[in-house]
Amino acid sequence: MGRLTTHVLDTAQGCPGEGIRIEAYRLQGEQRILLKEVVTNDDGRCDGPIVEGDTFVTGQYELVFHAGDYLRAQGVEAQEPLFLDVIPLRFGVTDADAHYHVPLLLSPYGYSTYRGS
Repeated sequence: MGRLTTHVLDTAQGCPGEGIRIEAYRLQGEQRILLKEVVTNDDGRCDGPIVEGDTFVTGQYELVFHAGDYLRAQGVEAQEPLFLDVIPLRFGVTDADAHYHVPLLLSPYGYSTYRGS
């Protein structure tokens, strides 16, 4: 059974990104369908797959990381608006039976992602 997971690593502080709200959407044309909303735990991970089973199908997805709330809570000293606030990651799923792990490596002025395992 396929599934979608994620985690957040604060690369500026070298620690997990705890307490970050994430929304998961499936895209259908111009429509964004909210599938689930989660918050990262003390290890920067979600307590289970974000999407799995019959809900996880081939297509386009978007994870929206509310990083600004986390960065402000960490005391990032920056002018408002923050350089990074809400970070959308769009990606395609071609094999709904596979595990897609899409992490976010975060700092106040940059981020990266990849398809992990």
